[in-house]
Amino acid sequence: MGFKCGIVGLPNVGKSTLFNALTQTAAAQAANYPFCTIEPNVGDVAVPDDRLETLAGIAGSKEIIPTRLTFVDIAGLVRGASKGEGLGNQFLATIRECDAIAHVVRCFVDDDITHVDGKIAPISDIETIETELMLADLDSLEKRLFNLEKKAKGGDKEAKETVDLVNRCLVLLREGQPARLVAVKPEERKIFLGLGLLSSKPVLYVCNVEESSADKGNAFSEEVAARAKLENAVAVVVSARIESEIAVMPQDEQKDYLDAVGLAEPGLNRVIRAGYDLLNLITYFTVGPKEARAWTISQGTKGPAAAGVIHTDFEKGYIRAETVGYDDYVANKGESGARDAGKFRLEGKDYVVADGDVLHFRFAN
Repeated sequence: MGFKCGIVGLPNVGKSTLFNALTQTAAAQAANYPFCTIEPNVGDVAVPDDRLETLAGIAGSKEIIPTRLTFVDIAGLVRGASKGEGLGNQFLATIRECDAIAHVVRCFVDDDITHVDGKIAPISDIETIETELMLADLDSLEKRLFNLEKKAKGGDKEAKETVDLVNRCLVLLREGQPARLVAVKPEERKIFLGLGLLSSKPVLYVCNVEESSADKGNAFSEEVAARAKLENAVAVVVSARIESEIAVMPQDEQKDYLDAVGLAEPGLNRVIRAGYDLLNLITYFTVGPKEARAWTISQGTKGPAAAGVIHTDFEKGYIRAETVGYDDYVANKGESGARDAGKFRLEGKDYVVADGDVLHFRFAN
């Protein structure tokens, strides 16, 4: 089960620098001119989770395998992208394939790095990107509506439901509101996702600040945080320059460097965790002497589907899950102690897996 978070933003806001730091590679070219990233770069990153190391220590696991999240570095968008400006069609198509958007916003002043609009104005930058996504959605829905209405008049039930949903989306989009604000009923969720609307994707704002503001942000990042709060979204402050330096440091040198710049942890850890939360993902663990491993599932996933993340045969032949909550596993020093303390449970097919569950699946071949 793969989850993709697309990194978007105007040219020269620090997207590729951030991506390079995230993946600890120089795969994306970070250069001071628009469209230096032509093909989207894809990188998997480990999701930071201290619980995994704790579990491995208790179980004596030889190997630790974290769960991962995929980030896609998408070239800078500009005004007119929805009409194909700046290779916009190619970039918008890549965003459509992502599950969420990490919107990098320039919140620093540097005369040596040009801004496409000649000024530092984070909210204006956000609105430029958002407008292009909404215009692309408007164009897409308006082109589809005639055929949908024709099918609906012919008695196609799904087409009728889709027309109703499309019209509600169009009302908001024409008012300058993103599709993610549309009230979608649970039974409409599948149809809504099938529309593939760019502005329906959840958004994480990544405020790229100068090094001196990496710990608390600055006036620019505060503007972004205020906007995020109004949208019920999330904003995270990082200095892409600092993160790129940390990424290439030996592990034993990173703590001293972080202490020197006043950070408790790399800002990218917050970005990754925020992206994970944005997608409504949770983690469960499998633990043993061979390995301790984290697995990603969506909130609300039941036992069989959770088992299927490991292997499809586990889902098909699912019988039950031997389950211990993380806190109980730690408090009782492992599975055996949890069993003795009455904290070991057998869960059936209707069990909704909780974040932090330590699971062992029983299945029929």
